[in-house]
Amino acid sequence: MMGAIVVGIDGSDSSRRALEWAVEEGRLRGKPVEALYVYDHTPAWALYGYAEGSAAALAEAAGADEEDEVAQERAYNLAKRLVDELGPLEDVQVTPVAVPSRRPAIALVERADDAEMIVVGSRGRGGFSGLLLGSVSQQVAHHAHCPVVILGPADDD
Repeated sequence: MMGAIVVGIDGSDSSRRALEWAVEEGRLRGKPVEALYVYDHTPAWALYGYAEGSAAALAEAAGADEEDEVAQERAYNLAKRLVDELGPLEDVQVTPVAVPSRRPAIALVERADDAEMIVVGSRGRGGFSGLLLGSVSQQVAHHAHCPVVILGPADDD
């Protein structure tokens, strides 16, 4: 969405904070917000390394289109629920979007190609576990072509 504020959501507390922040920023700037939920609906045969022509892959492919539609609908419903939890939004347009991808950071960056900014939450994993798991927020910050806002975990104080 051109000129929008794109916010990555996944249902975590940090992504909810990011969504709230992005909505308030959208209000201040007069910009629409796109709440982007990136989900992975990779077929089991691909995850477990079966050949594409194997019996498992062929059996799964028979119902793949229907499963893709169900996965898309579930992902969209989650994104919509997270937006709906904000309550009535009269002065800012917030659009829930679900995108299938195994690489959430790249999907966010691609979706935000013409965006005003990208907003993401960070769970605050650092050190070795952060390096081991990789960080969507770090990848977004590295690859984005627009400003990136990374919100850390909320303080309990």
